[in-house]
Amino acid sequence: MSRSPQEKPKYTSEQKSKKKGLIIVHTGDGKGKTSAALGIAFRAAGHGLRVAMIQFIKGKWKYGELESAVQVKTPIEIHMMGEGFTWDTKNRARDIEKTRQAWNLCQEKLMSGQYHVVIFDEINYVMDYDYLNVASVIETLQRKPEMVHVILTGRNAKPELIEIADLVTEMREVKHPFKDQGILAQKGIEF
Repeated sequence: MSRSPQEKPKYTSEQKSKKKGLIIVHTGDGKGKTSAALGIAFRAAGHGLRVAMIQFIKGKWKYGELESAVQVKTPIEIHMMGEGFTWDTKNRARDIEKTRQAWNLCQEKLMSGQYHVVIFDEINYVMDYDYLNVASVIETLQRKPEMVHVILTGRNAKPELIEIADLVTEMREVKHPFKDQGILAQKGIEF
């Protein structure tokens, strides 16, 4: 459904003035999906909008984005619900239970009416691993409050999710410092 750069869509004046809460998907094998979502979170916070981020995989790590959100006293809540990289799982049943807990919190925050932006960080991974049913996610997104923006991150976004999204960005890896040069993740750059 992509169009060429020369092709300009035609919109009615009513369509040009339309506003709604967007469904945004950041996917692909490149880095930057969570960082892009956090960029939107900080932009929204700069306008006084309330943001909630629920992280499905990241555990109690110390990383720069979380520290910044606390230091600058933003209206950004970050809930780390995971226990680390689920692709290295030792207990699939526990990972599924942690996913269920995170999904329950996602639904609660989304439907609460208290937030302008809700981020489901790394949700695409857990749907790809079949820890969470994509139909359940889509059904919830279709019932969301009209003006709430939702960002879903992670590799391997399901085609059904891409279909209902308003904006989909795919990060593509061209070169990677660790894979290509053995350079370890560095504080302030990767975390």
